[in-house]
Amino acid sequence: MKQADAAAPTPGTAPVKTRFFYGWVIVAVAGLGLFFSGPGQTYSVSAFIDSYIAEYGWSRSLVSSFYSIATLMAGLLLPFVGRMVDRVGQRAVSVAIGTMLGLACFWNSAISGAVMLFAGFFMLRLFGQGSMSLLPSTLVPQWFISKRGRALSFMAVGGFISSAFFPPANAWLIANWGWRTAWTTWGFALLVIFVPLSYFLIRNKPEDIGLLPDGVCEDTAVKPTDTGPTTAAFAPAREVSWTLPEALKTRAFWLILFCVGVPAMVDTGMVFHLVSILGRQGLDITAAALVLSVVAMVGFPTSFLVGFMVERVSARYVLAAGFAGNLVYLMLIQHINTLQLAIGVGILWGLVAGIYRIVFNYIWPDYYGREHLGSIRGLAMTAGVIASALGPLPFGIAYDFFGGYTEIIYIMMLFPALAAVAALAASKPSASQLQSDRASNADMAAGH
Repeated sequence: MKQADAAAPTPGTAPVKTRFFYGWVIVAVAGLGLFFSGPGQTYSVSAFIDSYIAEYGWSRSLVSSFYSIATLMAGLLLPFVGRMVDRVGQRAVSVAIGTMLGLACFWNSAISGAVMLFAGFFMLRLFGQGSMSLLPSTLVPQWFISKRGRALSFMAVGGFISSAFFPPANAWLIANWGWRTAWTTWGFALLVIFVPLSYFLIRNKPEDIGLLPDGVCEDTAVKPTDTGPTTAAFAPAREVSWTLPEALKTRAFWLILFCVGVPAMVDTGMVFHLVSILGRQGLDITAAALVLSVVAMVGFPTSFLVGFMVERVSARYVLAAGFAGNLVYLMLIQHINTLQLAIGVGILWGLVAGIYRIVFNYIWPDYYGREHLGSIRGLAMTAGVIASALGPLPFGIAYDFFGGYTEIIYIMMLFPALAAVAALAASKPSASQLQSDRASNADMAAGH
């Protein structure tokens, strides 16, 4: 072993010994984090909406408004979570966020009025949908570069299992034990399973245990020199990382941000009101739960394919194809009147969801590096959460005003069309130009 640099912390060891790269353990824990984001996701919360309306007599517009405003407020706090990740690391933040989400579930089990409902929505969206999605998407890219696409595809399994599991599990718990017991169940699961595993298994980056991304050993990697070429073994460590202010100056950042917001808004509105949308076409809550489960089951293998695909094909082309599929299932969902058609739409929706799940996690570190990923992803998550906050309310207003959803679905179809164009235009920013700009800024600073 080499002697540690006196100015640098001595690398620790992995918490468990494995015969394979420890990054794959990180992928598994990150996938578990995505699974346990479930209580704060719309596909889970939607199962409780009709119970709230039936028990308290609230209108669908009121509940939708609370959910949208709470989501918006939660989204505005995500940049702070992202900066905290950059400062103290994913391990500490994961333990804290997992604990808070568990407590939020207990709070939601005790809802007795509108104020508590609003506060419950806020906590679920901040700690669940927002933070518990942000943390895995910043953790795994720290551990992988050349194999990042496939690592993210394995991580995404947790999200798809979550979206397949929670809708029917909630429907069963609510039908047999009541909605309060359902929330209590998820609170205990978070505190007993996710929080301890996060504490014991997560390490923030491979350098913390003497490795480099993709499993290169720091003791055996040949360091780059000014005179010699960079070896393949050390190449991952030389990935260029952009700061948030630098990323904000690129056109691609804003185009991708728009693309992130479109499915967040459209699909959140669809999922939130899916029980009602299908109910007007003669299908019940079980059918809605089945559609969401099919989306997850199809998205699961699709994510594997897309994970390998984006390592070879530009992510923006894959993303544009996803938006084209988005348009098709929005058109079809208005004509579902049998369980077979519902399953067919669920299959198409799942293909698109598999594309979104991987591309949106892959494209940020691929375009802007991993060093400041928490801050960049925090802002991107804010845009996504704000967009998702705008989704349910128009659907609720349209239902109360028109007595149905046809008009609002046609309006929503405009957004995937625009996003497909934005995706194609979002070419990867030039790292060489960034380095040139940094050198110019350094020369100017030295001149002063």
